[in-house]
Amino acid sequence: MDDDRLLIRPMTLADCDRVAEIRVRGWQSAYRGLVPQSYLDAMSAARDADRHRTRFEQGDGSVVDVVAEWDGEVMGWACHGPYRDGEVRTGDAELYAIYVDPRRYGTGIGQALLREAMWNRTAAGYGSMYLWVLKGNAGARRFYERAGFEADGAEEPFETDGVPVPEVRYVRTLNP
Repeated sequence: MDDDRLLIRPMTLADCDRVAEIRVRGWQSAYRGLVPQSYLDAMSAARDADRHRTRFEQGDGSVVDVVAEWDGEVMGWACHGPYRDGEVRTGDAELYAIYVDPRRYGTGIGQALLREAMWNRTAAGYGSMYLWVLKGNAGARRFYERAGFEADGAEEPFETDGVPVPEVRYVRTLNP
């Protein structure tokens, strides 16, 4: 990867449309065969962008959104903050989302976003980071395992269009 072409920066309100497009394309690419196709086909970048704008404008600063620009174009997004145990935030960190434009898979953008999230949460004083990943998403699981995350045995039921899509939890110690 040519680091001169990649910039990780805080997300702005103006990025919401592009972030939504990346997230929807990411779901449609990565979750094909794992999530009902009817659900993937019904996803809307416009609706997702509206949700991002609302969350962004009403945020309390505890959730951090960053984007990855590749040659000046937003090609990835990550979101992280305190770990959520139901509606309760705990003293650990959580990677809520990380998505890369499918045209840029394998370029190191996802790794750079993950490193930034781990660095940020370490700097904020968190000792470990959790994330949830679809149990059947072998590619994502390998990605996180290469970055030092380990499945801790926790599973959570997740349902999409009436179809169970189980998630597994991963954790990694954050080293200062």
